[in-house]
Amino acid sequence: MTLQQEIVGNAMQMAVVNLGPGQTVYCEAGKFLFKTTNVTMETRLGGPSDGGGRQPQGGGGGGGMGGMLRQAMGTAMQVGQRALAGESLAFQYFTAQGGEGTVGFAGVLPGEMRALELNGTRAWFAEKDAFVAAESTVEFGIAFQGGRTGMKGGEGFVLEKFTGHGTVIIAGAGNFIDLDPADFGGRIEVDTGCVVAFEEGIRYGVQRVGGLNRQGIMNAVFGGEGLSLATLEGSGRVILQSLTIESLANALKKAQGGDKQGPTGGLFSTNVG
Repeated sequence: MTLQQEIVGNAMQMAVVNLGPGQTVYCEAGKFLFKTTNVTMETRLGGPSDGGGRQPQGGGGGGGMGGMLRQAMGTAMQVGQRALAGESLAFQYFTAQGGEGTVGFAGVLPGEMRALELNGTRAWFAEKDAFVAAESTVEFGIAFQGGRTGMKGGEGFVLEKFTGHGTVIIAGAGNFIDLDPADFGGRIEVDTGCVVAFEEGIRYGVQRVGGLNRQGIMNAVFGGEGLSLATLEGSGRVILQSLTIESLANALKKAQGGDKQGPTGGLFSTNVG
């Protein structure tokens, strides 16, 4: 059953989801806004692939005690991954009972939302905290970009990964722009904080801003970008956002009389969180 949803609003959008009888949608804790009274809400540790962390009924169908143990270990691994990534430890599940129901969700920053349709052939990757809600047929996972990529750019990168069939709703800050690197010679370079989501098949990397020479140091120290840029290569859909969390935080601190960005940005930023 296709998820019937509508994204409404402008500066701070929200998603209004209409559920059919028995249909379930889940969200990250903290993204729920409202629901009709016939929609049940349940908080679970696990994702939909392991039944949301619930124990199998009657100990059957899952291999008895062994099945319960495997399920518990799978749930613990999922929770551990999300904890390492700084994600919410639990999901909230909403199911319409006795007829159609309605649920509302939103992101946590002023900006846009987008509904992505998965057909089982291509996964989607998104920045940390982009996930808002998804059908129970969509699986949520964590992908760690580290190793050589992280070391080369001076940082690692944690991504949310969505697979399966159905609708997943994401949110970001500011306005969105859709790009395909293939339209720009096969490669684009962006501020690491501007990446919202991209399709499987796009190669993500992190590179230094210039070399360790005079211009490279000028870019890092005075350019406001620090030492790294994100690179996106290949052919596929890429979603970027016009506002980064860091720039929003610095603007709010400046408005409060505590400018933490410093006069030049970049490595001279005094932002300590």
